[in-house]
Amino acid sequence: MRAFYSGQFVLPLPPGHRFPMSRYAMLRDRLQEQLPAVEMDPAPRATDDELALAHTPEWIAAVSEGRVSPQAIREIGFPWSEAMVERSRRSTGATIAACRAAFTGGVAANMAGGTHHAYADKGSGFCVFNDAAVAARLMQVEQARAGRLLRVAMIDLDVHQGNGTARIFQGDPSVFTLSVHGQKNFPFRKEASDLDVELPDGCGDTDYLAALEHALDELDRRFSPGLVIYLAGADPFERDRLGRLKLSFDGLEARDRRVFDWTWQRRIPTAFAMAGGYASDIAETVQVQLGTFRVALDYWRRWQNAAR
Repeated sequence: MRAFYSGQFVLPLPPGHRFPMSRYAMLRDRLQEQLPAVEMDPAPRATDDELALAHTPEWIAAVSEGRVSPQAIREIGFPWSEAMVERSRRSTGATIAACRAAFTGGVAANMAGGTHHAYADKGSGFCVFNDAAVAARLMQVEQARAGRLLRVAMIDLDVHQGNGTARIFQGDPSVFTLSVHGQKNFPFRKEASDLDVELPDGCGDTDYLAALEHALDELDRRFSPGLVIYLAGADPFERDRLGRLKLSFDGLEARDRRVFDWTWQRRIPTAFAMAGGYASDIAETVQVQLGTFRVALDYWRRWQNAAR
């Protein structure tokens, strides 16, 4: 199973910054040690033309040239640097590459990504460019060249609503945005997804999985995708600093299995990204992410067996 990474995912940050940047290198090391069947490939760099499928030229230029206002930088939460620009481009390129790989292999991964708070014309919440939105639009362009209309479903299970993604695709019938998130969590001004499932603080495994089941049933009734982009956030975890939900390791594994089973039963190629994860012990976030990869690898093998 192919997964796309970049050394640029690890961005130098000021001392005491709350974003757990070291988790990317930790995940890569754990995958190499425990899941050697995951083939890690370098992430390509998203071009201006690719980014422009979901972002305004003004925002792309401002980010690339270091002309982002102090207010906009505060909203993103990362200081501007050339390294930030490179990280953001390669994080987007990794989801693009994962989508292409999913069309041939069934399942593929971005070892970062899930930057769903980025709007067309601004960044927010540690998100500069919206990797899933850019990738979805680019896959639609590439499929259209072959005479095919591609419908894309975003299954966003990060604990925070995918507000940027929802806004970018509002009114677009070819993309379905599903977000299952904490009702009282960031962002405090929500956007309207095609389907929003808002959960109370303290929601645990049983109630979460029931809500997810209902959401997937609703998605099935309303939309038939040819590609799924799954944001497998680790932040619904019970010890996440920013999550406020109470999912256990087992609950998160069951969540992942339900999503991959849903796409497998319908033979929908699936690209997934890591999205958020902020446990006080970063190793616990990485353990959740490793569990997502284990489940994904199981379903990737099913795709390979079915192709023989």
